[in-house]
Amino acid sequence: MLRFFKIQAGRIQETKCPEGELGDCLKEADWIDAQEPNEEERALLQGMLHTDLPESDELEEIEASARCFVDQAGMHIHFLFLAPTGGRHTTVNVACILQKERLITIREGDPADFRLLRMRARRGQVEAQSPEDLLVTLLEQKIENHADTLEDLHRQLEKVSYLVLEDEEAELEDAISQLARLEDSNGKVRLCLMDTQRDISFLLRHLRTRSEQIETLREMMRDIETLMSHTTFLFDKINFLMDSTQGFINIEQNKIIKIFSIAAVVFLPPTLIASIYGMNFEHMPELKWLLGYPWAIGLMIAAGIAPYWYFKRKGWM
Repeated sequence: MLRFFKIQAGRIQETKCPEGELGDCLKEADWIDAQEPNEEERALLQGMLHTDLPESDELEEIEASARCFVDQAGMHIHFLFLAPTGGRHTTVNVACILQKERLITIREGDPADFRLLRMRARRGQVEAQSPEDLLVTLLEQKIENHADTLEDLHRQLEKVSYLVLEDEEAELEDAISQLARLEDSNGKVRLCLMDTQRDISFLLRHLRTRSEQIETLREMMRDIETLMSHTTFLFDKINFLMDSTQGFINIEQNKIIKIFSIAAVVFLPPTLIASIYGMNFEHMPELKWLLGYPWAIGLMIAAGIAPYWYFKRKGWM
């Protein structure tokens, strides 16, 4: 699917492409957003750019030289965007090609940043004078989304913290699952921030003549450093709660093992006495006693009570 945007009166606006005029729309658009383009659309884009479009496996490469470079088609930057899916977060690779007259984005998924930018464009809220401004605006939107995601993760972590440290009826196994999800999401956010930091550094080197954009990019770099510190704080808190949860689970398991250990010690002396008087020897004087049976029963009861009383006195129970 191809979407076309034009800069009109300093604002970006989405335009509809009449059927059969796809080639003209490609040439006139200031921003071409290609979401999962088909073979025909890819062929048209490649013909306009005079170069091959990146494939999915190329977008996943992590080398800086493969994600940010300049060639005859323009400035290539491969971004990593965050996409929530079913209570978890995934990452979506987006290829951006910045030319003097247009910005081209190629992507497989539909991250929230693009949906929000389209909605703002329909309302006339996205200001831009050039494709470079639009790219910087997209990065600002991306960083704001990361900040909102971190705030949401922190709120969820506070709930898990209460669950682990204060709620005595909490299911600690569920808390471990929640902490694992939060740790994974926080890691995805940090990965996207690191990717954005690298991409902005590349733009700072290649947009030196744009003083206003340079200042905006530097401010975004400072925001990213702040958010990176926040992800570190969340990692530390998640690790603390994970260790605490495992410690509480171990304590509960130790209590159960303690009960069995005490029961074994309490019943060991009576079992020993019963074993002695259960032996089949011919000469056992106690067998002929009138009170032999009550004596054995009383001795077993006393042997069981004695260790129990000792454990209670020591505070082990």
